[in-house]
Amino acid sequence: MTDRESLSYEQAREELAGVVKRLEAGGLTLEQSLDLWERGERLAAICADWLEGARARLTTAMAARHPDDAEPDASPSPQPAAAPDPSAPF
Repeated sequence: MTDRESLSYEQAREELAGVVKRLEAGGLTLEQSLDLWERGERLAAICADWLEGARARLTTAMAARHPDDAEPDASPSPQPAAAPDPSAPF
């Protein structure tokens, strides 16, 4: 079983907050700090996975509720900024 399967978003976030506090408090050996940093990175990835999954579920639910809005983002893409006119005054 992976951490993602065994930890809820809230559990991972809470543990991550604890890892950050321990790192900020200092007084750890380099090896302890590196171990905590690595654990923090894994916890942050777990939180990101949970949030990505939640976002996908919301998108699916919204598309099912409003099928006409399910098309990819139809908003116009921003136009690139025009290059400055070298002959224009400052």
